[in-house]
Amino acid sequence: QAATVARFISPRSASLLLRRSVLRVAYFDCFSGISGDMVLGALVDLGVPLERIQAGIASMGLNQVQIRSEVIKKSGFRAVKIHIDHPPEHAHRHLHHIEAMIDAGSELTPGARALAKRIFLLIGQAEAKMHNTTIQKVHFHEVGAIDSIADIVGAAIGFDFLGIERCEAP
Repeated sequence: QAATVARFISPRSASLLLRRSVLRVAYFDCFSGISGDMVLGALVDLGVPLERIQAGIASMGLNQVQIRSEVIKKSGFRAVKIHIDHPPEHAHRHLHHIEAMIDAGSELTPGARALAKRIFLLIGQAEAKMHNTTIQKVHFHEVGAIDSIADIVGAAIGFDFLGIERCEAP
């Protein structure tokens, strides 16, 4: 639902309003929370080609992952729902494993690669703080799962494709 109300301030509108350099902002109105697939759905709805996200994920050695979308209506709102299909796995990854996967992504732009790595670093720092350990010892259980990696890297691909420089969620 939150993905349906994601708003994008276009460069043209922002420049008309601000009369200065344009900053592309993605505004998420997360009145009931948000998930990675909801972010991806909003980005695809804004024009990010699903094929670009699929190619980026596959280039990381995750070619068994299939990403598909469908237009749905939920509680009166139209939305793009993303499905991430993959074989079951039970891997527990550390940050360096995920960073190596991202670095191997030949279809990732430098901007998408840097953003994805920064997101995982921030998650790792938060996990390390919560568990009173070092970032090197943090096991990414849920966030290290294939679908979560696809969500986060896919979002980085989308933000980079759209040139989004900042996200806001009140």
